[in-house]
Amino acid sequence: MVPRFLVLAVLLSSCTTVQTTSANAFRYSRKFVTNDVPQASRRMWERVSGLFREGDGSFWYADQMYGKPSIVINLGEQRVYLFKDGQLAGGSPISSGSEGYNTKPGSYHIMEKDIGHKSSIYGDYEDYLGNVFMQNIDNRKDPRPPGTRFEGAKMFYFMRVYGGVGMHQGFLPGYAASHGCIRLPGHMAEKFFQQVSVGTPVEIVP
Repeated sequence: MVPRFLVLAVLLSSCTTVQTTSANAFRYSRKFVTNDVPQASRRMWERVSGLFREGDGSFWYADQMYGKPSIVINLGEQRVYLFKDGQLAGGSPISSGSEGYNTKPGSYHIMEKDIGHKSSIYGDYEDYLGNVFMQNIDNRKDPRPPGTRFEGAKMFYFMRVYGGVGMHQGFLPGYAASHGCIRLPGHMAEKFFQQVSVGTPVEIVP
């Protein structure tokens, strides 16, 4: 299968200006997603990168690339990017922390991977037959009713970044809505999980 960035190069070969811009965009893609590039140039980058995206806004060609992985999470864009030796290899929409639970910008690394992770704080109270009694509770604040137990929210493909915050499969409403974690669509959470290791650098930018 021909990588889509090669198809793009062919499509743009008749326009020297756009071709040069697209080549530079991919060479310096990390600067684009970390907001180190002026807005005018970023608009061209968004046009170029938009040609790669699937219906949910994700794109992926990391499986055909080699090199050490690193991750950039852009909170303003609500997107996460994977790089291989500094070259853009994939991207996905996210939902990060909502107001009051803001995801913290900074330089981190993957601390832990847990494919079947469950929250130790957020989830439901259910009876011992599995029937939900109270939904979306915080077990630090919401008393557990008699005859119920706590069932943590499922966070499949969990990649811990700092404290209790990590990247994982989850619901994306189109805006920042989590308790601090970085939610990804299921198919992209799995791809990122397979590519990263404990110690993989993670940069979160505003």
